[in-house]
Amino acid sequence: MEKEKAFLLWFDQLERKDVAIAGGKSSSLGELTSHVDVPVPYGFATTACAYRYFFEKTGLYEKIKTLIAGLDVDNSAQLREVCAKVRQAIMDKEMPQDLQDLIAEAYKELGEKVGQADPFVAVRSSATAEDLPDASFAGQQDTYLNVKGAETIVAKVKECYASCFTDRAVYYREKQGFDHLDVALSAAVQMMVFSKAAGVMFTVNVATGDDKNILIEGAWGLGEYVVQGTVTPDNYTVNKATCEIVEKNVNAQDIKLIRKADGDCEEVVVPLDEQNEQKLTDEQIKQLAECAKKIEAHYGCYMDMEWGVDERDNKVYILQARPETVWSRRNKENGAPKEEKKVTTDRKVIVKGLPASPGNVAGRVHVILDPSHIDEFKEGEILVTEMTAPDWVPAMKKAKAIVTDSGGMTCHASIVSRELGIPCIVGTKSRGEAATTTIPDGIDVTIDATHGVVYEGIIEEPKAEQPAQQVVAAAEYFPPTGTKIYMNLGDPELAEKYATLPCDGIGLMREEFIWTTYIHEHPLYLIKIGQPEKVVDQLAEGIRQVCQAMAPRPVTMRFSDFKSSEYRDLKGGDEFEPNEPSALLGWRGASRYYDPKYIEAFKLECMAVRKVREEFGLKNLNVMIPFCRNVEECEKVTKIMADCGLSRGKDFKVWLMAEIPSNIILADQFNKFVDGYSIGSNDLTMLVLGCDRDNDTVSHIYDERNLAVRRAIRHLIEVAHKDGKTVSICGQAPSVYPEFCEFLIKSGIDSMSVNPDTVKFTKKLAAQIEQRIMMDALTGKGRQEVEDLNW
Repeated sequence: MEKEKAFLLWFDQLERKDVAIAGGKSSSLGELTSHVDVPVPYGFATTACAYRYFFEKTGLYEKIKTLIAGLDVDNSAQLREVCAKVRQAIMDKEMPQDLQDLIAEAYKELGEKVGQADPFVAVRSSATAEDLPDASFAGQQDTYLNVKGAETIVAKVKECYASCFTDRAVYYREKQGFDHLDVALSAAVQMMVFSKAAGVMFTVNVATGDDKNILIEGAWGLGEYVVQGTVTPDNYTVNKATCEIVEKNVNAQDIKLIRKADGDCEEVVVPLDEQNEQKLTDEQIKQLAECAKKIEAHYGCYMDMEWGVDERDNKVYILQARPETVWSRRNKENGAPKEEKKVTTDRKVIVKGLPASPGNVAGRVHVILDPSHIDEFKEGEILVTEMTAPDWVPAMKKAKAIVTDSGGMTCHASIVSRELGIPCIVGTKSRGEAATTTIPDGIDVTIDATHGVVYEGIIEEPKAEQPAQQVVAAAEYFPPTGTKIYMNLGDPELAEKYATLPCDGIGLMREEFIWTTYIHEHPLYLIKIGQPEKVVDQLAEGIRQVCQAMAPRPVTMRFSDFKSSEYRDLKGGDEFEPNEPSALLGWRGASRYYDPKYIEAFKLECMAVRKVREEFGLKNLNVMIPFCRNVEECEKVTKIMADCGLSRGKDFKVWLMAEIPSNIILADQFNKFVDGYSIGSNDLTMLVLGCDRDNDTVSHIYDERNLAVRRAIRHLIEVAHKDGKTVSICGQAPSVYPEFCEFLIKSGIDSMSVNPDTVKFTKKLAAQIEQRIMMDALTGKGRQEVEDLNW
């Protein structure tokens, strides 16, 4: 049976690429079992297909859809009540018998394979979204330790399914824009290690980024108390090259979590004679280090692992492995970091939260979990804690910025930070990860409290030199206008320079500029050579520069609108681009996005937009679909966008470039799929008049002021406004022809987007025209339209 259709797979049938089939945890266990020579407790995993089968067979999808309809996740009481009902609905349904039988048979077979009847196992939730680059569901579902018996295993699998609807998981999905019924769950059923000692292990120093050593933390009993921070573990440092123990710090431990002989777990007191003992032998420390080296070499990045030592045979086992999240993208060529601060241009998000007090700063983190350590806080450090209280104010006054696990916009940390005028991010736990457990103490970070994002390292922001005339421009007066004046922009590096202009945002950001300036390679070529992330990362970085410089003003980015001849000029383009006799009217714009030959490349563009909005927290980004020939194309493209997590909403708008006569003629139908239009007057004029403005033979006919063009524009504005849609224009005509600008404003256009060098002129021109219109209305003696502009 194909993996995608299987209800259950053994670990040695899974690989790390199978996240969509078995989730992040199960696929990682499969990768270790199948491809890495390290001891991993054996087991099997129910699949996402089994999860969906259970929900479909029992009618749970419809039931849950009804329960969560109208749910306001910001209403804590309602969230708690609805989630409890959903979990109960899942638990009330009996798992289909064929699925029960399959799990029971696999459990029996597992016992036979390991030579134990009714073995004790751990049942671990593994979400299909656990390793998404822009969202992490890891740790939001449940794990059950030391359980046995087929009937119990089936029950625990169902409890894992129910835990997909914890308050936290539902809140997180809602805020990240995920459909609650799209995420599926795998349950990994893994042989239980009877851990007399357990813990975690890293192939990089998570506090400094030093990758010369392996760090091992261990404590008595099961590893949950190490992960949760309940006990202070031993710390062992091992030289990665030689596997020699460099340093050992043995800490006292008075309690531990252990398995009970008949099932389940309990907390007990550590015997006095063991409380100060080293938890691992030197030989076990070296064995773990060897395993860590093998796993890092296989994955090709720094690793975060969990391990246990079985009390029955003192054997070391690797229980789980995942890429380390903070330092994995470091450039190893620079070697281990030195004590001085390192400046980076990479933007690696560590945590996100609510932007309680705006500002952007960088500095050294000081994590404080206990108020008794407030006196250790130094001037200029960044305070990371669970939550502040009045007695924290002395430390808060010394802080460069504050980040908390809990709290909302009116909590103590938020109010005091705003009064002190320092950047503050609160409620990181509600946005996915708690700051106190995710941000290592002592590392350098950059705080973007305007958007609620904490980045790894000190990020160097290139600052364009401000020419002397900018100072004069700042003192210029620009009267407010009812017609918004947006700006067209190509080069992201100019965003900072032009951000001081009196524009209302970016009406047209040309994505093509990022391709030709930064990426240089054809997207399908990059997919072919296994580097699709280059498209996402480079596009996201270019878009980020513009959105951050302009925030909170809106930025509308037009998806790629290269013609095939222009795409061919990118590296690798020859293989993927047709030779078209008329590229201007050929394979461009929307027609590419849903084409099977190009759709995967378009999805990368969508991922870049989503990364900017969700990972970087820049919600002022909207998008525009260019050269969309018919309504069916528009429907197809917006469907693909929605499937990629880009659905229209209150803070995300989708515009259509109105540059083809069909966009005007069928505006009443296009209205269903977009929030507004931006008139591309250059192409629209050419297509209405049937002439190429770049062809000297007929260029004299080309004129945006032609009555046919103006009638088309006025018709679009009227039809769009009837359905509450907005209309803009991003051609150069308004700034070139004052009478055309007057026509647009009198026709009720909502905004005009012009080139940077004409923003000031157009702003003043629009103000004059609007004042003239008001005067004409007041006196009743205004000029009458001499042409019939009605279609």
